[in-house]
Amino acid sequence: MNAVTTARPARLRLVAIAALLALAGLLATALTGGTARAAGPHALTWTGRTRPVIVLEHGAWANSSSWDGVIRILIRKGFTVYAPPDPLRGLAADSAYLHDFLTENAALAGRPVVLVGHSYGGAVITNAAVGDPEVKALVYVDAFIPAKGESIAGLLARPQGAGSCIGGNPATVFNPVPFPGAPAGDADLYLQPGKFRGCFASGLSASEAALLAATQRPLAANAATDVSGTPAWRTIPSWAVVGTADKVIPLALENFMARRAHAHITDVRAGHLSLISRPRAVAMVIVRAAWATS
Repeated sequence: MNAVTTARPARLRLVAIAALLALAGLLATALTGGTARAAGPHALTWTGRTRPVIVLEHGAWANSSSWDGVIRILIRKGFTVYAPPDPLRGLAADSAYLHDFLTENAALAGRPVVLVGHSYGGAVITNAAVGDPEVKALVYVDAFIPAKGESIAGLLARPQGAGSCIGGNPATVFNPVPFPGAPAGDADLYLQPGKFRGCFASGLSASEAALLAATQRPLAANAATDVSGTPAWRTIPSWAVVGTADKVIPLALENFMARRAHAHITDVRAGHLSLISRPRAVAMVIVRAAWATS
């Protein structure tokens, strides 16, 4: 009798626990949007798919380390990642350098590539990917996405570019420094220190902005006026991360360029350096691009 009476409460407790667990599962499904969420980039299963190589191109006044947070996430997810240096010597030269990295590099031979560009790097990947059949997707991160015949300066001069914090009088934005072998009238342009935290690195801490200012790599002045060629986004699917608080490339201009390129757009609450302030959000867009094209 005692055995029967003690076993029944135990069974009841197990039934109650099972019911609670089932209810919790239903609630979790309802709150997260059901099984549709499982298809997101956090839960993608790559069995039977080829993971593309991810190649990251940094922009002006930065270097490859600006991708560090994004790289760590992508490597944890099993991707091979490269972040070659951008010479920042002019759009034609920089695009040719990256094109050769993609097409002449034995480590990339025959492997599909997702090519990612930040800021000025967006203009570089737009030109570098032309003629490379292995580039399967372009991802633009707070980036310039020029059409044929456009330059960085020309894009910022459009009505949508009004209010850029690097526009206006160049003497209040840049410190020009000559470099050996520079064409007549050309020089390296360094961003003035005061333009870092409030402009280029808006949204980052004072110490982060100071570190970026101290380690910045300058952009040759002629890069801003170099004219872009036929854009790779005409034939290659593209994605765009748009920092809604970007002060370098105004939101209206970023949206105009991304929509013109028929990019899949993801808005991120960040300034111009979302790759540093929101690396996970940026990495997830890259993963989605890789998944869609693999």
